[in-house]
Amino acid sequence: MAEADVVTAPPRVVVGVGASTGVDAEEVLALVEDTLREAGLPVASVAELATVDSRAAEPGLVEAARRLGVPLVAYGPRDLARVEVPHPSAVPLAAVGTPSVAEAAALLGGGDLLVPKRTSARTDGRPARATCAVVRRPGSRSGTPATPATGAYGTHGTITGMDTHSPPRPAAAPPGAGPAHDLRHHGDAEVRDSGAALVDLAVNVRADTPPAWLRERIAASLTGLAAYPDGRAARAAVAARHGVPAERVLLTAGAAEAFVLLARALPARRPVVVHPQFTEPEAALRDAGHTVDRVLLREADGFRLDPAAVPEDADLVVVGNPTNPTSVLHPAAALAGLARPGRTLVVDEAFMDAVPGERETLAGRTDVPGLVVLRSLTKTWGLAGLRIGYVLAAPETVAALERAQPLWPVSTPALVAAQACVEGPALAEAERAARRVAADRAHLVAGLRRLSPHGVRVVPDAEGPFVLVRLPDAATVRARLRDLGYAVRRGDTFPGLDREWLRLAVRDRETVDGFLAALERALGSG
Repeated sequence: MAEADVVTAPPRVVVGVGASTGVDAEEVLALVEDTLREAGLPVASVAELATVDSRAAEPGLVEAARRLGVPLVAYGPRDLARVEVPHPSAVPLAAVGTPSVAEAAALLGGGDLLVPKRTSARTDGRPARATCAVVRRPGSRSGTPATPATGAYGTHGTITGMDTHSPPRPAAAPPGAGPAHDLRHHGDAEVRDSGAALVDLAVNVRADTPPAWLRERIAASLTGLAAYPDGRAARAAVAARHGVPAERVLLTAGAAEAFVLLARALPARRPVVVHPQFTEPEAALRDAGHTVDRVLLREADGFRLDPAAVPEDADLVVVGNPTNPTSVLHPAAALAGLARPGRTLVVDEAFMDAVPGERETLAGRTDVPGLVVLRSLTKTWGLAGLRIGYVLAAPETVAALERAQPLWPVSTPALVAAQACVEGPALAEAERAARRVAADRAHLVAGLRRLSPHGVRVVPDAEGPFVLVRLPDAATVRARLRDLGYAVRRGDTFPGLDREWLRLAVRDRETVDGFLAALERALGSG
């Protein structure tokens, strides 16, 4: 290659941020931009913002990360306190136990300190409310493209389970690794507070739901709101639907509550979450004080599970089927093979009722030791605002989870909806809907494949009501799609994925055709 053809790419960097309560996004962004300018780096070089977990929900930091299009990573104060920083200060040491949140958060993942701690400038004479420091991400060097790791994440630990004689396998992240993605980002954030009417391909709730008959059943239940909820009839109906005793069923406020109950009520020495998948299980485990290991599936393998990649000593394993966001449907036999004495195997089947015939389901199985199956009724039936789901597990597991629930956790309208959605006519309607989704998904995938000259790649063999796609500069394309009236789900908040990924919900053909035309425009713009 001629010398003039060499392209020098800037390093990918982590920006550590310390902030006071009430800091605004403008102050954070101005500080980040000034600091990067000092390092001779563009804003596009930022791979993530990092801070202490007590500031993870600070609106100014959250908004700054959103505008930069990067995850906001949060670390515990004890992790930060172990990092030796070059410019200590007594104020953060007294507040959170580390002498510099900005430098410690940036350095925790390793790498070279490019710019030490800088403090924001205020034009109104008041004290500065933000500090930041910049660290070159490990493996990123000037003069070569910065390539994100496709194996284990955490505090950017090295990829394990690889050698020079065999292809790389999915790897478990290093024990104690902190989150490298925004685990609390969900699809509704793509359409919430948008300020404009957007066609929603970001949220995986079936369009035009709940149906009229279900709305009528729920509305009729409102006359009984004076009485405390009684879940016995709904619990019996769910049990009958899956052919199990009622003591193997627990009704929950959506599958999300079930993840919290599992994290708080069940003992686990080494919980493992298989990624990419729905991030709430890991978030709930971390919130409950667990150290979580990750098994990251690879694009090269079609994001299919290799059971041998799950550590043998894992005593709590969480996997989705079909998996959000990859839409991969794992064989039931492979998942059942993960069961071990002393291990809890959690299979999230929130989207299984969108699979025709519910192929590969483990719901109703009582022969798999330690099996816990989670189901959601919010996706197919459009009940995300009502919150209803359930757990299928051994009676002793159900009893342990039930003890961790508050009294009357599921409302009367949600109980009525649960009973209605597992009756025969509803199951038949769900099956018809699943077959329509399969046909509409095939139409969407075919249209996406026609855009392959633009670099669009679709994860093959999708079985859920969504597809996962990879395309160059996905963050820019996503922004252009919003300008064209379409919301899609960013993929970089899922561990194992980066900023080149988008998740697309399946919609009817007319909507899909309009979206494909907009996507082609977005890909060809600029």
